[in-house]
This record gives sequence, C-alpha cells and structure tokens, in this order.
Amino acid sequence: MRNIILIVGLLWGVFLFSSFSLPEKGKYSLTIEADNLRNSKGIVQVALYNSPNSFPDENYKNYYRKLTAKIEDGFSFVTFENLPSGKYAVHILHDEDENGKIKKGLMLPKEGVGFSNYETIGIFNNPNFTDAGIILKSDTTIRVNVIYM
Repeated sequence: MRNIILIVGLLWGVFLFSSFSLPEKGKYSLTIEADNLRNSKGIVQVALYNSPNSFPDENYKNYYRKLTAKIEDGFSFVTFENLPSGKYAVHILHDEDENGKIKKGLMLPKEGVGFSNYETIGIFNNPNFTDAGIILKSDTTIRVNVIYM
C-alpha cells in the first residue's frame, strides 16, 4: 500500500510540474511601439530582421518575422515573443491601404515608414542593418519613429 501511495504521489508531482510552462531559457520578447502616426487608417506592419543580407527589405520578402497591429489614436505596438538573443533590425510600415506594400509616388513612399535607431531617412541616410541593429539579451521595448515624406 505504501508503494502505491508513493507512486501516486510521484505521478501527481510530475503532472503538476509539467503543467506549468516556464519561459525558454535565452528567449526574450521585443515590443515595438510607434506613435505620432498621422492617422488611424489602416494598420501598422512591423517586420523583424536578423541578418544583414536581408535588411532593408522594401518588398517584405526576407524578414525573420512579421506582425501587424491596429492603430488607436495615432499609436500602435506589437510584441515579438520567444526570440533568441542576438542582433535584430526593425522596419515599420504605416500601411494605410492595408495591401502589405509600400505605396510610392515618384520614388518616395506615400505611406509612413520607420526603422529602428533612425529618426530620419534620406539620400545620404539610408537604413542599414549595422546602424539599425538592436542587441536583444533581455525583454526589451523600443520606440520607432515613423517618417512621412
């Protein structure tokens, strides 16, 4: 009888410990905030990159992960979960027409775009992975400035 109680107790303990999920070691969250959006039309599309060879990616084909979010009162945010530590760069699009692409006029975007660590962009200030890079080694929140041309 004592052995049965011991076995039942062990099985119960295994069940209890296995039902709780702990965050994976070395996995973090990255929250991206965008404020001062010119309106609440459309969505915000946030692409995350983990390789210098894929950034910037105007056509959104080489991203590591991508999320979209609604806009409320000119503010939006997304959170990427379970990211391994490392270097990442962020590209935001205020996708007013919700087609997943940057709407352009004469070469310049008509919708807002933004990059991590960039307050402005231009001919002599093109985004690159080195300058846009964020080192992720803990749960982190960053703000990305959305630029309208």
